Amino acid sequence: MTPDELNAALDAMIAAAGDDPNGLPGLIEINSAEWCETLYQIEHTAKSLDEGVRHRGIKIAISSAFDTRVMTRAEAEERGAPYRNLVPPT
Repeated sequence: MTPDELNAALDAMIAAAGDDPNGLPGLIEINSAEWCETLYQIEHTAKSLDEGVRHRGIKIAISSAFDTRVMTRAEAEERGAPYRNLVPPT
């Protein structure tokens, strides 16, 4: 996956979710080889260990055990990684 493909997947998931917050992106899983080869280039932040590495506000989990994919908030919660807004809505 390239950075452009990742952003396209996020945009498509957001569009498909409509008014359902559970359908929005909740976790990005990235295979460590893909992270090292291309995806390290995405805009990412890491403010604290608790918040972890994030892209567009979405938590990124990196491991050699993962297939690179974007999970919905509902899927992330089922996996035990519930989405949480880092900044309260204004």
